[in-house]
Amino acid sequence: MNDNVIARGAEAIISLKNNIITKDRIEKSYRHPELDKKIRKLRTRSEAKILERVSKLIPTPKLISANENTASITMQHIEGKKLSNNLDKMKNFKAICKKIGNNIAKIHDNNIIHGDLTTSNMILKGTKVYFIDYGLGFNSPRIEDRAVDLHLIKQALEAKHPNIHEQAFKAVLEGYQISKKAKLTIAQLEKVEKRGRYKAQY
Repeated sequence: MNDNVIARGAEAIISLKNNIITKDRIEKSYRHPELDKKIRKLRTRSEAKILERVSKLIPTPKLISANENTASITMQHIEGKKLSNNLDKMKNFKAICKKIGNNIAKIHDNNIIHGDLTTSNMILKGTKVYFIDYGLGFNSPRIEDRAVDLHLIKQALEAKHPNIHEQAFKAVLEGYQISKKAKLTIAQLEKVEKRGRYKAQY
């Protein structure tokens, strides 16, 4: 299995074999064993359900199987360019960012919050932008949660793509305009950012 590991995170180990991705949730020794098992089981169930729903809305890996007892998910491997490593080099980065905004709007309008919107979780394959990793995803109709999702991608662009972040985020918001609640969400985003700036002073 170690030969196939392509990523290790705080929550999971990701491996690739025969063009299939397996995500195994890591046991947490600081939690009581029964509680840990329950948490990993619930998170695996939740992520699998979200992945299944999202795959009908935007480009995303297809769910193959989910095993709650082993806290593992298998899914389609997307062979493409990870945007965290490539967005800055692309002449058409604005068009790509507009597609990112479109994708976010589509999942938000179905009350799905990604929870970890960074370009590390986005892959360009052909002309499509695939969203991956729904480990922090959840269902919510709240405008606040949508605004926080947008705040996350804005922060990620600033951190990973400082030379283009302003133009990039502007294009994301342009793409997001297809959302039925775009104006409300963007207005809330401004409030979220003001709260962040206020906290940063202390």
